[in-house]
Amino acid sequence: MDEIIQLDSIRKYNDLNGLKTIHPLVSVVDLRDATKRISNARLNYGLYALFIKHGAGCKIRYGMQSYDYQEGTVVSFAPGQLVQVEAGTNDIKPDVRGLLFHPDLIHGTSLARNMSKYSYFSYAQNEALHVSEAEQQILLDCLENIRREMEFPVDKHSRELLCVHIELFLEYCLRFYDRQFFTRSKVNSDVLQTFESELNDYYLNGRTQNNGLPSVRYFEDKACLSPGYFGDLIKKETGKTAQEYIQLKIINLSKHHLLGGNSTVNEIADLLGFQYPQHFIRMFKKETGVTPTEFRKNN
Repeated sequence: MDEIIQLDSIRKYNDLNGLKTIHPLVSVVDLRDATKRISNARLNYGLYALFIKHGAGCKIRYGMQSYDYQEGTVVSFAPGQLVQVEAGTNDIKPDVRGLLFHPDLIHGTSLARNMSKYSYFSYAQNEALHVSEAEQQILLDCLENIRREMEFPVDKHSRELLCVHIELFLEYCLRFYDRQFFTRSKVNSDVLQTFESELNDYYLNGRTQNNGLPSVRYFEDKACLSPGYFGDLIKKETGKTAQEYIQLKIINLSKHHLLGGNSTVNEIADLLGFQYPQHFIRMFKKETGVTPTEFRKNN
């Protein structure tokens, strides 16, 4: 089994690649300058990392997926992710520029408060960001600004300015991901249609009897997408989160049963997959403003 390398510091990453460490909490790297090369090892990240890759040179495995870098691709990792790196078959150094920063750098800053919106850190590698030449240049300019700031003598502004430059880099990645969702609208539409079809099938085939209420995780697995990517895709296509979309389906089905038959509220709750009828009543009232009984009576 490949060795697991704990990447818990900037120096550890730089030493593994034969790169100089300028700052203990952040690094802008160019792997063309590396004097060493990580190969056939699993990396357990304790850092945030984003890499802009050009051409072939190495493969990355994340979970069960294998992703072969192509021209103009950005991949990202967050602390806690386990990644397997496989060396290429030639001696050409990979054309990779990247940014790594330790969580300690951003504690207490606006960047730390905003990190949750950069959901692409949780995307799988087959959901990487593909960027145009112009977009690549913008990202590379951001990296250059970070590098220059690292070389300034440390003063009371250094940490804040580094975080500002990093946040700008992350914001551009977010913009380009939004563009990618838009340009891949046909693929996204297919995923949404599959989601709707699988949701209908879940109820038509009585899966609630064994599995209970449908979960977002169930449909993520069906779509073979990571939770972050699936959630962002559904949100951008429908304006609702995947959970809200499921709840809307449940409410519409419950209205159908309330008005189209003589089943009791408890029976309908059980049919929809609720373990306890009061949970169904609470959700229904929250979404419609009335209880299921009041809805049936009013209509």
